[in-house]
Amino acid sequence: MEASPLAKPPQFDCRVAFAETLSELAGLDERIVAVCNDSVGSSNLVAFQKRFPERLINVGIAEQNMVGVAAGLAIGGFIPFVCAAAPFLTGRALEQVKVDVAYNGLPVVLCGMSPGVAYGELGPTHHSIEDLSWMRAIDGLAIVVPADPAQTSAAVKWAAAAGIPCYLRVGRTKVASVSPDPANAFTFGKIGVLREGRDLTIAATGVMVSRALAAAEELERRGLQARVLNVATVKPLDEAAIIAAARETGAIVTIEEAMIEGGLGAAIAEVVVRHAPAPMRLLGIKGFAPTGAAEFLFDHFGLNAQGLVAAALELKGR
Repeated sequence: MEASPLAKPPQFDCRVAFAETLSELAGLDERIVAVCNDSVGSSNLVAFQKRFPERLINVGIAEQNMVGVAAGLAIGGFIPFVCAAAPFLTGRALEQVKVDVAYNGLPVVLCGMSPGVAYGELGPTHHSIEDLSWMRAIDGLAIVVPADPAQTSAAVKWAAAAGIPCYLRVGRTKVASVSPDPANAFTFGKIGVLREGRDLTIAATGVMVSRALAAAEELERRGLQARVLNVATVKPLDEAAIIAAARETGAIVTIEEAMIEGGLGAAIAEVVVRHAPAPMRLLGIKGFAPTGAAEFLFDHFGLNAQGLVAAALELKGR
C-alpha cells in the first residue's frame, strides 16, 4: 500500500549508526579502541564491548582521566574513540582536550554523545549547548556534526583514518534521512548543498538540517527559494560555500542546537563580515535552557521550521 503523502518519514537514532560503524571498523583494524566514562549503554557500546572486551576501557565517572588515557593510547599507536555524554566530555575535560589532545595533535576522536538538549528532562546540568563554542576555540581540533545516520557512519570512517584530533557530535534526537547520496554522505571540510535557491540561504547543522529542509518547502509555498546548506564540518568551515551563498542569495539564516555565541552562526558570520557582507539571522539557544523534552525546547527557542520561516520572512522584509 502506498504511504500517505502526509506520513512522517522514518526517524533514526544516529548513535546506532555510530556504534555499528565503530564495531565494523574495529573488526578491520585492531588499533581502534573505545574509551568511556561508565557510559557503555548510553554510548551504544554494549555490542562493541561484547565483541571486543579487551578494547573497551571504562574509566568510570572520571572524564579528565578518560581523555588523558585516550591521549596515552594514541601516543602508543592506537586510534581511540572517546565516548561520553557531550556535556561532561567537553565541560569537565576541556583542559585535557586542549593540552593532552589538541596541543599534541594526537589522533583522538572525541565523541560527544547526546549533545544539545537531547537529555532535555534532566535539565541544564545535562544540556550540552556550549560545546561548539568551547571546541571551536581550541586550535587544531576539527569539529564534525553529522545530520543523519548515513553521514554519521561516513564521518566515523573518516575520523578513524584522518589521523588528527576531532570532536564528533553524535546526536541522540531521532532524525529523518537527509543525505541525497548515502554512499557519499560526508566529505570533510565541505558543505553539502541539499537544495538550491537564490532568494536566501539556510545554513544548518546536525538535527536542525531536516528542519531547514521543511522550512525551505514552506518558504517555496510563500514564493521564496531557499538554498539549504548542510554544514557537517563546523571546523574547518567551508568558506567558499559560505561566500558563494552570501553573494548569490544575499541573506543567510543559521540554525543550530547550541548557543548562538561562538557556534555555527558565529563562525559563518565571521566569514560573511570579512568577505561578503550580507544580512543574517542566527537561530540557536540563548541563556541557560530550561528543563523539558527536546522537542519542547526546540519549540521554546524557535528551532523548528516555523522559527526558520519567520526569520527568513523578517530578513526578506515580508
